[in-house]
Amino acid sequence: MKNMYAKWAALTERSSHLALWSTFLKWIVLGGIVGVLSGTASAFFLKSLDYVTEVRLNHGWLLFLLPAGGALVSFLYMRYGKNSAKGNNLILEQIREGNEAIPLRMAPLVLFGTLITHLFGGSAGREGTAVQMGGSLAEGFGRLIKINALDRKILLMCGISGGFGSIFGTPLAGTIFGLEVIAIGLISHKALLPCFTASFVGDLVTTRLWKVHHTHYQVDVFPALDLVVLLKVIAAAIVFGLVSMLFSELTHFLKRTFTYIFKNPMLKSAVGGLIIIALVYVVGSRDYLGLGIPLISGSFETEMPPFAFLWKLIFTALTLGTGYQGGEVTPLFAIGATLGNSLAGVLHLYAPFLASLGFIAVFCGATNTPIACFIMGIELFGSTGAVYMFIACVVSFLFSGHTGIYTSQQIGVSKSSLISIPEGTTLASVKGLRKRKTKASGENHTNQ
Repeated sequence: MKNMYAKWAALTERSSHLALWSTFLKWIVLGGIVGVLSGTASAFFLKSLDYVTEVRLNHGWLLFLLPAGGALVSFLYMRYGKNSAKGNNLILEQIREGNEAIPLRMAPLVLFGTLITHLFGGSAGREGTAVQMGGSLAEGFGRLIKINALDRKILLMCGISGGFGSIFGTPLAGTIFGLEVIAIGLISHKALLPCFTASFVGDLVTTRLWKVHHTHYQVDVFPALDLVVLLKVIAAAIVFGLVSMLFSELTHFLKRTFTYIFKNPMLKSAVGGLIIIALVYVVGSRDYLGLGIPLISGSFETEMPPFAFLWKLIFTALTLGTGYQGGEVTPLFAIGATLGNSLAGVLHLYAPFLASLGFIAVFCGATNTPIACFIMGIELFGSTGAVYMFIACVVSFLFSGHTGIYTSQQIGVSKSSLISIPEGTTLASVKGLRKRKTKASGENHTNQ
């Protein structure tokens, strides 16, 4: 086998077109296989998620089992998870560094954990689950075919794209998300074809083969390009960016705080479940549990409570901050759509229009993926409002600062030339960098 590969490599060196065709066919096949795996896993997950959500809605008493469910999942991760507990961050780290294995057990663990979260009423999403399943399945496939270190990283990016594109029905956004999320400001084209193949095939497998349908949202009218509307959109986008920063920072703060107070992960999740149950009765509503799809749909159809976005933000940050499994993205959609709906009355704009911008812009600020979010907006809402979508994503991306939901995301390019950030800095380490700079500045002042 090695001799055959060596002969083929020597042959492709003599013919550039043969080398290109070889690369094209290789990644069509490998990306396609990852797409089939990701799409099938996403289809099973989405059908299971619909089922457990239906059960929860029909049996309200299940909410009181949330602390026990959280404790059970934390026990499983503590006993069997090993490094799976790092979640999406583990996949990002391996694409960048490649010095640690992604266990195949990550897929069933995150699937089970997320279904338990939703069955008992936690507020979480589904993107994290799809990406982790896609990444771990891609890793397992790579080990099976004994792929090399460079190709392994590309295959993991395929897993991200395949999982994202298939879970939301947005293959183009899934493609770019897998390329863009690794490092802020840097997109690698070497994985463009593989990621597109994985995302496109993953979406086809989910929708055509397994007949899973995605929720659609309607925006009937996008305003004509106008200076006043443009200024209002920029103002709204600044708010979207700040709210995405609030979500990221609050979630990380709660994770650190609860981990510090409760050394036992099972106890941490149980306490978090009790707090969420108490919050349900404080708010007097169960609307903020689960994915938040009704909140999103309502934002495009009717006037929403002015602080619905804030309650969804708090419920989700608490759920994820106390160790429950699930993604952040669908709740971010709900936070953005309801915030856009609330701002529409203040800015005197059509509510579904601003809800659509909030939908993609809050997600953009929290993930630092403006191009992927812009493309997602076009895939979901059409191209009529493309200029406004692009502006909303770019402005939100800037005003969310160097924060985000993925702490292992690298800062490839600083968002401002006035902020100097060393190469290789991650979102997790950027705060320490600021503290060191502040301390050094204070010491210089003292010396002077």
